[in-house]
Amino acid sequence: MRTVAGPTDHVVVVGAGLSGLACALHLLGAGRRVTVVERDDGPGGRAGTVRLGGYRLDTGPTVLTMPHLADEAFAAVGDSLARRVELVALHPAYRACFADGTSLDVHTDGEAMEAEVRRFAGPAQAAGYRELRSWLERLYRAQMRRFIDANFDSPLQLLHPDLARLAALGGFGRLDDRIGRFLSDPRLRRVFSFQALYAGVAPARALAAYAVIAYMDTVAGVWFPKGGMHALPRAMADAASGAGAELRWSAEVSALERSAGRVRAVRLASGERIACDAVVLTCDLPAAHRLLGRAPRRPVPLRHSPSAVVLHAGTDRTWPALAHHTLSFGTAWEDTFDELTRTGALMSDPSLLITRPTAHDTTLAPPGRHLHYVLAPCPNTTVGPSAAAWRDLGPRYRDRLVAELERRGLDGFADSVETELLVTPLDWAARGHAAGTPFSVSHTFAQTGPFRPRNLVRGLENAVLAGCGTTPGVGVPTVLISGKLAAARITGGRAPRRRPAPAAARAASTPAGAGADDPS
Repeated sequence: MRTVAGPTDHVVVVGAGLSGLACALHLLGAGRRVTVVERDDGPGGRAGTVRLGGYRLDTGPTVLTMPHLADEAFAAVGDSLARRVELVALHPAYRACFADGTSLDVHTDGEAMEAEVRRFAGPAQAAGYRELRSWLERLYRAQMRRFIDANFDSPLQLLHPDLARLAALGGFGRLDDRIGRFLSDPRLRRVFSFQALYAGVAPARALAAYAVIAYMDTVAGVWFPKGGMHALPRAMADAASGAGAELRWSAEVSALERSAGRVRAVRLASGERIACDAVVLTCDLPAAHRLLGRAPRRPVPLRHSPSAVVLHAGTDRTWPALAHHTLSFGTAWEDTFDELTRTGALMSDPSLLITRPTAHDTTLAPPGRHLHYVLAPCPNTTVGPSAAAWRDLGPRYRDRLVAELERRGLDGFADSVETELLVTPLDWAARGHAAGTPFSVSHTFAQTGPFRPRNLVRGLENAVLAGCGTTPGVGVPTVLISGKLAAARITGGRAPRRRPAPAAARAASTPAGAGADDPS
């Protein structure tokens, strides 16, 4: 594995999102002095928070899987996730509601899910689910260490026995076809293939290897941090500060000072200069490339994932049919992905994710009130409406979403809304997200593994990238890994000099269902 050359005693990490904070903790554990600079007034990045009246909103991801990856970062400095964050295991992980009026609770426990599939679709589909679950577990084991939690210097690193194992599992076939070998019910197939949207590829065209995302969602477990998802980056920042990191808020980077093939200092918009031995850039790729003064040449331009419209609604009521996470599927499926990734049209028959965080934390809303987060995938601004077009389009689309929610059983939703925040591709673009999408570069084959933008910067021997635009990719688990991989480029991957855990950390018990020792 190639590593940063020369001294690496003081590292500046640009960005205090999940990848930057994970990187900082791993660097601190390896004995480096770390300064984190963040343009916002606190940590989080995409996993930020907004106060709206008496409501506290998560502005980014709402689904936490693979919490042991976060615990690895805490452990690097002798701390623990359990000490810092109270996790609630979600049962069910999701509720899937279909256009024909049926619904399915998606359990991550194998026996519970098998019983639910049997109730929903009969014994043959239940047997198919057990086979699918076993396949997902084997697929995860074949990929994790070699292809996900790994730094790539060359595509030749793919030539390993695990590649043959992945091929034998059908990982290079098509996702929808492979899921169909286990499940014939089209509703069930959606439950185990909608995750391809995170990768920015339709299930009919996505590699079956991307079913590893379904493993994370439907097998490994789904959790909710008390206080909302923002509780995780806040806790990581606190742990980093406690381990000696200097955290600088409202500190936007304006330039990198370079000479003789190295970054010598980070310059802030305020004019301050911070000298460094190495720098980690976790900002979006376009911002990173601007700071670096160049973007790497690629045979074809980068393609980006679809975007999303998010309606945060504080309401005076809720609906018993809603679980913590509810997937509301429309009738259309293949056409929906064509609209999102090819034609650029807004979904004519939308599939939605509705999250109700107050189901497990009532403090996120005023007494007697509820918080609902409605995510509607939409085309990014490259294939769909421009960012500017969303100024007029956004309010109209919001009304369409609300009408659709009421049509699907959330009677009185429009009248229940007391306060709201609408986020569209216009807002994502204003945050600097390329193509107006928070989901970054899509996971086509040409943008996966060693073909994804690498985390080492050609021409600079002490600059490293982290975040969802680089290795290994999009999603909370993968950006946590990204931070660890970036730190390994600086430390050489050597085991960190772990600090003794504080007494409170040693005494803290693992939150119910947190599975800190579970390799899933």
